[in-house]
Amino acid sequence: MADDTINTPSGKNPEKPRGGKGLIYGILIAALLASWGYIMWDKSKATQEKEQLQTQVITIDSSKTAVQSQFQAALAQIDMLKSMNDSLMSANSKQVNDLKARISNILSKNNATGADLAEARTLIGQLRSQLDGYQEEIERLKGEKVVLVTQRDSIQRIYDTATVKNQQLTSQVSLGSVLHASDFRITPLHVKKSGKEIATTKAKRADMMRISFVIDKNRIASSGTKTLYVCIAAPDGTPLAVEALGSGKFQLADGTEKLFTAQKTINYTAGQDTTVTVDWKQNSDFKPGTYKVQIYEQGYLIGHGDVSMRKGGLF
Repeated sequence: MADDTINTPSGKNPEKPRGGKGLIYGILIAALLASWGYIMWDKSKATQEKEQLQTQVITIDSSKTAVQSQFQAALAQIDMLKSMNDSLMSANSKQVNDLKARISNILSKNNATGADLAEARTLIGQLRSQLDGYQEEIERLKGEKVVLVTQRDSIQRIYDTATVKNQQLTSQVSLGSVLHASDFRITPLHVKKSGKEIATTKAKRADMMRISFVIDKNRIASSGTKTLYVCIAAPDGTPLAVEALGSGKFQLADGTEKLFTAQKTINYTAGQDTTVTVDWKQNSDFKPGTYKVQIYEQGYLIGHGDVSMRKGGLF
């Protein structure tokens, strides 16, 4: 019987084939390398996309900041225009407020997109365009106001000039209407027990002083009652004024006051002479010397005269 056993080198087992396992290892290694490569590529792509997204976010934030700055500038312009012409801005407030609301709504979004910001920029442009139009209108109105103010000032100057002239004419007429007294007759009188009046030149005998004069005709003065103030000064210059006998004070044309001895109200007829008589009987003796008499009307001195009394006895 034949021996089927194959003889091998002494003591060694026969080797198994190695080609199949090597192929498998190669495939696994290639797959592993491919996986790592894909993972690295995917990670790199994710990083790139993240960086691109961050860049987009930064760009959008930067654009949003710029749009907000433009919007703030527009709001500042609105405030300026209101201070210049509030009525005009109030009349157009609806259009302005609508645009402001739309822009504010876009800028308040946390996830505003580039398209949103583009719309906001467009709306801000419309708002600025309207505001520029309002500013031009305000400037035009200011120009018209300057012209109107100039015209008003010119008219005011004309009016003031006319007023001054009118006041001057009124003053002239007023002065022209002041009466004038002339033809003075001042007579000291002694009154007898019988009531008979006798002229005297002696201070001791004088009981009263009769002052008569003529108010000259004046065609400017109006007819009616006129108040005359009679001022008598004693020889020593002291005003004769006794309140109990009707004396008092009146105002001169310059605003100061002056004592009067007596006052007389007359009925004056324009264009006619008027004779006036005033009697002054004081409660003390007359003193020797010269008495000065002045007549005032409307605060102006309109005439004056004087009379002298001497010392003397009973006769």
